[in-house]
Parts: sequence; C-alpha cells; structure tokens
Amino acid sequence: MSPCIIAIAGPSGSGKSLFAQTLLQTVRERRPQIEPVLLREDAYYRDQGHLDPAQRAAVNYDHPQAIEQELLLAQLQALRAGNAVQVPRYDYTVHTRAAATDTVTPAPVIIVEGILLLANPELRAAFDMRFFMDTPLDICLLRRIERDQRERGRSLDSIVEQYQSSVRPMYQQFIAPSAEYADMRITGGGRNRVALEVVEGAVLRVLDAAAGSGS
Repeated sequence: MSPCIIAIAGPSGSGKSLFAQTLLQTVRERRPQIEPVLLREDAYYRDQGHLDPAQRAAVNYDHPQAIEQELLLAQLQALRAGNAVQVPRYDYTVHTRAAATDTVTPAPVIIVEGILLLANPELRAAFDMRFFMDTPLDICLLRRIERDQRERGRSLDSIVEQYQSSVRPMYQQFIAPSAEYADMRITGGGRNRVALEVVEGAVLRVLDAAAGSGS
C-alpha cells in the first residue's frame, strides 16, 4: 500500500502536536491492523556541534535554513518507497543533535507536524494531504511560554525576546503565507472536534480505497 503522507503545519503553539497525536490515535483505534508513524519537523534542526554554545543560542530557529528540510524530504521519499530511515534526535538543552537516531519503518499513514512544512515547494509536494492550524498568535505565544518554561527550562525574558526577534517576524514572512497551500485551515487548535472528524474520515477513506484496490 502506498502511504498516505499528511502535513500538519502552522505556527508554534497552534495545536499541531495535539491534533497530530489525536489523529494518530484515531487511526490506531479505527484500523488496529495499521501502525501509523508520526514525524516532527523539529527533529530535523541542523546539527550545530561545530558551534560554541553562544553561537548556537543565537541561531534563528524559525527560519527555513535552520531545518534540514532536504533530509526530511529524502526520508519521506524513502519511506514512500518502502525503505526504513534513521530520523535524527534534537537536544534542545544544548541546541544540537544527539548522537542517537530513531529507526522509522514504512507505514500506511505517515503524519508530519511542523511550522514550515508548507513553505518549501519541494517538501509540500511530498504530502498527500496538507492542513494548517490557524490559531491566533496571542494564544500561540501563551502556549509557547508555558511549554518552554516547563519542558526546556527557559526564562520568560528569553522566550519573549526570541518571540519578538525571530518567531513573529518569521511567522509573517514564511509561515502565514504558506497557509494558502493547505487543503484545509483548522481553527480552534488541536481540540477542534469537527475538524478532527473531517480529517480522520478523509484519511480512513484513503486507506480503505487503497486496501480495496490492492495498491
């Protein structure tokens, strides 16, 4: 079966992770014979082991060049061709990749979530379905503050400074314009039940059609 590769894009804090996780769980429950895969664009931040800590901290992580999108694209193509890949791990505490990688094997459903998935023409062409989480930026900022303080040990000042210097400008330059390439814009964050049901239904129909055709 050729995989159905799905993009869940949108700004940081928009509810992408929750939406993707809920979709993943639904596919597991509705089609127990299928084990879907979830990839995160964050894992593909470039290795920065050659930089000192101060230089790493100064990188604009919301710019497309900060992410090795060519590797993500190559690995999606490999998974579509039926080959396993080694997905990098990114360590936010030291701003570079960890030595270990994660083996990901091909699956009928591959969900990818990330902020810049639809900003790259070659990368967005790799997706069969494209969704954009259209959440107000003030809500995204509050969620980002809570997450970065809890999970990454960052101070409020550093989070706000990064938001003003790079997160918001890069959203306006790259992320917001990419929404026009989505098949659907989703409001209300990851708990939008109606949107989830629509997306879940579309994915399940694709799976059932592929299984029925034997492809």
